[in-house]
Amino acid sequence: MIKTYGYAVLLSVLALQVGVPAAAQSIEVRNAWVRGTVPAQKATGAFMEITGKSAVRLVRAESPVAGSVEIHNMTMENGVMKMFPVEGIDLPAGKTVKLAPGGYHVMMMALKQQMKAGDRVPLKLTFEVAGNKRESLELSVEVRDITGEKRHSH
Repeated sequence: MIKTYGYAVLLSVLALQVGVPAAAQSIEVRNAWVRGTVPAQKATGAFMEITGKSAVRLVRAESPVAGSVEIHNMTMENGVMKMFPVEGIDLPAGKTVKLAPGGYHVMMMALKQQMKAGDRVPLKLTFEVAGNKRESLELSVEVRDITGEKRHSH
């Protein structure tokens, strides 16, 4: 017999593979993608839109394709780009927060393989939900080309 939680995670992963939103009990992830890399490149970013049905906080990200995964932000100060890790990202109830180039994102470092357009990579997100409980969502995320464009098939 499959546990309800395991079944929900399986449905979430399958939903992402066919391009519809993934939802855990209280979190929805849409348009998740990883920027492709060139050979020998050791870092890339993952981007997405996250909506919490209630107030939640993204506190951790993991992937077996990277030696280290951190939640980052990027700002411009006096014309200089600064990127830095953050402890988490608050997601107000019912509001969509975009993790996008030039702002919050998931930084994947010490890559173990090249990220090739059209591939899919596993990404696990962990959220703090009500009562300091943790909820995780396992995704299968599309790799796009280095410009962030979706792969086109002819």
